[in-house]
Formats: sequence, C-alpha cells, structure tokens
Amino acid sequence: MKPLRILSSALFACATLISVACAEPALWVVHSATATVYLFGTVHLLKHDTPWRSGKLDQALAQSQGLWLELSDAFDTAAAVPFVQQYGMDPQHPLSTKLSADERERLDAVVRKEGLGNAAAFESFRPWMAALAISITHIARQGYNAGNGVEKILSDEMTTAGKPIHGLETIEQQLRFFTSLPPDTERQMLDEVMDDVDAERGKTDAIVAAWMAGDVATLAELIDQDIAANEPDAYQALVVNRNIAWVKCIEQLLKGSGVSFIAVGAGHLAGPDSVQAQLAKRGIEVRRE
Repeated sequence: MKPLRILSSALFACATLISVACAEPALWVVHSATATVYLFGTVHLLKHDTPWRSGKLDQALAQSQGLWLELSDAFDTAAAVPFVQQYGMDPQHPLSTKLSADERERLDAVVRKEGLGNAAAFESFRPWMAALAISITHIARQGYNAGNGVEKILSDEMTTAGKPIHGLETIEQQLRFFTSLPPDTERQMLDEVMDDVDAERGKTDAIVAAWMAGDVATLAELIDQDIAANEPDAYQALVVNRNIAWVKCIEQLLKGSGVSFIAVGAGHLAGPDSVQAQLAKRGIEVRRE
C-alpha cells in the first residue's frame, strides 16, 4: 500500500502544480455583429514581481484598437489636485468634530503607526479622504505600488503602441461619488480602514491571490460582499451605480465596430451586481475566455 500512497500523493501534487500554473486573472469577452469588447478586472496597486500576464490577455490587447479605464488620466497628479481640494477637503468642518472621542484617539494612533504624522495633519480631510489616504499608505507599506498596477502598465503599453486611452469617468466624477455619501457612511469607511490597519489582516494579499487565480467567487466575497454588508450606501454608489453606468458605454461600443479592451477594478467584475450581471439583464451574453 505504501507505493500506492506515494503514487497517489505524487499525482495529487502534480495536479495541484498544474492547477496553479494554469491559474490566471479572469478575462471576459462580449461580441456583437460588428464589435468585440474585452473585460478585464484589475488590481490598482501591485508588487513589482507579480506575474499576472497571460497569452490570452496579450492576444486580446494586441487585437484591441483602444483601452478603456476607469480614468484615462489616473496618473496625472497635477490635474487631480484641485478636485481633491474641492471634494476631499472640508477645512470649515474639522475632521475631529465629526468623530467620537474614541475615534479621534484611534485615528491618531493609526496615523502615527502608518508614519503619517499625527491626527492634526488630517483635520481638513473629509472622513472618506482620510480613509483613502490611510488605506493607500497601509497597502504601500506592504510593498504594493500604483506604478506596478495593471492600469499603469497597460496605459504605458497602449501609449507606446499609439493606441488611444479612454476614461469611463472623470476624476471629478469619481471624487463626487465619495462626497455624495451620507456622513455616517463616510465615518463607517474610516472606521473600517482603521479596523483593517489595527488587525493587520493582510486583506490585500488575499485579494491579489484570488485575482491571480481567477477566483471570482472569492473576489466577490472579499470585496463586494464586505462592502455591501458593512457600507451598503457606499456599495450602491461606488459599485452598483457605476457598473450600470459603464454598461451603457459598453452597449455603445457594441453598436460600433472594432475591438475594445476595458480594464476596471476586479470587484466590478465579481458578485451579483457585476458588470457582467448588468449586461445579462439587458440580454447581452458575456463569455469568460
């Protein structure tokens, strides 16, 4: 029996290695009589050695005449500054006045932990802006960087190839989504981020692992279900409503001709309210490649 056990273990190990080797981020395609649209979920910040490319992805990019991202100018910091000041700052209503004593104490501890000075430096921030600043800093401290993210790499490649880059939204629209959230939801976002930092949950690692494996169900659980359960207003505004708006753009592309490549955050292509689900409601078939 021992040789059989060894053989069985070896076969299991081989099957596992083959499974891992074949795993890759999910890619979908939509066709009309005259047009093709590829859909690819992204991770905005990645470590420099993350091997996320695949033959299918490269082939789809080579066929595409243009790239569509959430923002066409996501890396134009100078252009974003005035909108961040307009929508992310609220100096007339200091952040400390919107938080409880416990929250103020926690915020100061978290900000110090992340090397961002102290809570006084965040006084002019709206709660959602403080949450975003802490979250990005925390993720960056783990080795993740926007310069290694999917959007940056695809943007550079398309620019080099002389292909146009389009935005599904503008930076002003994106920031207004956050500003339109109810005050309690903004505070909840900040509380959730502080919880993540305190717990050192390694959530980003788990999201990237699921994305790399093409495990859409786990992505839905880690991203969409988490937001929907803890911040339902944010989920509706930042996920569902945007997915619906993007579907209208996809419908227009399908009425045209040629091949387009759309790359948006992976959470938008997972869960029951995903872009694919919204397309299906309109009778548009989406196929996973």
